[in-house]
Amino acid sequence: MRRRFNVTGSCSPDRHYMIRLDDRLKKIKENYVDYGSYFVINRGRQYGKTTTLRALKRYLSNEYLVASLDFQELSTGNFADESTFTRAFAKVFTRSFKTSGLSDSRALLEPVAEFTEKKDSSLNDLFDCLSCLCENSPRPIILMIDEVDSASNNQVFIEFLALLRKYYLNRDETPIFQSVVLAGVYDIKNLKLKLRPELEHQYNSPWNIAAKFNIDMSFSADRIASMLEEYEADYHTGMDIQRIAEEIYQYTSGYPVLVSSICKYIDEYLPDEDGFKDLSEAWTKEGIARAVKMLLKENTPLFDSMVKQLDVYKDMREMIEQILYQGRKVSFSPAVKSINLGLMFGFLKEENGHVAVANRIFEMYLMDLFIAEESIRSEMFLCGQIVRNQYIEEGKLNMKLILEKFVLHFKEIYGGSTEKFIEAHGRKFFLLYLKPIINGTGNYYIEAQTRDARRTDIIVDYLGEQFIIELKIWHGSEYNERGEKQLADYLDYYHKDKGYLLSFNFNKNKEAGVKEITIGNKTIVEAVV
Repeated sequence: MRRRFNVTGSCSPDRHYMIRLDDRLKKIKENYVDYGSYFVINRGRQYGKTTTLRALKRYLSNEYLVASLDFQELSTGNFADESTFTRAFAKVFTRSFKTSGLSDSRALLEPVAEFTEKKDSSLNDLFDCLSCLCENSPRPIILMIDEVDSASNNQVFIEFLALLRKYYLNRDETPIFQSVVLAGVYDIKNLKLKLRPELEHQYNSPWNIAAKFNIDMSFSADRIASMLEEYEADYHTGMDIQRIAEEIYQYTSGYPVLVSSICKYIDEYLPDEDGFKDLSEAWTKEGIARAVKMLLKENTPLFDSMVKQLDVYKDMREMIEQILYQGRKVSFSPAVKSINLGLMFGFLKEENGHVAVANRIFEMYLMDLFIAEESIRSEMFLCGQIVRNQYIEEGKLNMKLILEKFVLHFKEIYGGSTEKFIEAHGRKFFLLYLKPIINGTGNYYIEAQTRDARRTDIIVDYLGEQFIIELKIWHGSEYNERGEKQLADYLDYYHKDKGYLLSFNFNKNKEAGVKEITIGNKTIVEAVV
């Protein structure tokens, strides 16, 4: 059977190119299940949770009986009250347990199956029955529940969790599951937050016996390379596997669905695109950049979810805007609600003690989103849009001319603005000006390593040519000279002879305009506004 890269639903090694899970499954079994831990696999959308659970069920089947449930099988009405929930739970539990690996499960399951017909039953009745099941089972039973946060009325499920906790604490006297594994985007303590974010008392702790799940589910560059090795064995493209894996990792930081999406675009779509006549030309750095561009134009479930959460949680959105636009350093603390939410959704991460956007693709998507919204009322965006054609000469981008025109337009529109206003928004204005000029042909992203309140580097890719642009706030001549030297050193890293520097200078005696300076063997085009 031919395999392909998968971005919808769970992955199977027989049908899809995927990261091998053997090491991950071994760690989960030895560090959690064998110890009898109850735990939550809490990760962002499309992070491989369902794939991991299905593989884990097979992996454990030699030693354990596994009942693997998916709460998406339950409707809204199934959570209306205890009696309705117990009947629905018993039905899906019975169906799942029949595939647990036990040759004759009918007699063992009969008491649980009877709940599907009961009209008046409680959670306590259900747990009495489950306890008997665990006591009489020939092997320890593992309960897995996927999509635990899909319940519409979480109160019944919270009471269900509370009873699980009670039985866990008393399991030396009352038999119950060996291990319970829950999976979802929302952490258990945030279940009510999912439905009613406006309430103050959003956090619950119905399951504080859960062990902390520390297994890394992202894809390292080496893991990406191992997946590409299997692909290369089938297609013989001649790609530089390790280099391609590293480049994909630079964009994704190993977020599973983003890795698979890039690979899928390269494999299935790029050979039909201009400039890529076959797979050997597609599996290149240029091919990855084109695949990223295609991905950013798609309305994927992951991006749709991101937009939805930003609309709901305004504080989180404002923090991300400040990080991206202003280079604000936000001290990392998961106790802060907006930070905790960003971590839970997979949008944010901790980096050197500060909050950072989780990966470059998220940064690019969020910047595109914010700029698209701003463009509706932005004079700078309109200026860039009106004159965009004059910046393209024989298919090449004239970045020096862009800076010259930006200085003129900025002075016309914002020349009388306050220093505080320009310091907060100046870099955003340049990105708004640049966006319509390169839109449809080029991409840009912010270099995370250099972003701070004083300095931000923009990397622009346009038809295979890269431009390094440093945006900074003026803090005196000495600081400016250090900035010029930093940019020259940075150009060495990118193997470039020319770079661009845009300074927002609030000195009344400043010399606005554009000039070229030489530092060593590097040319820097410096614009001052």
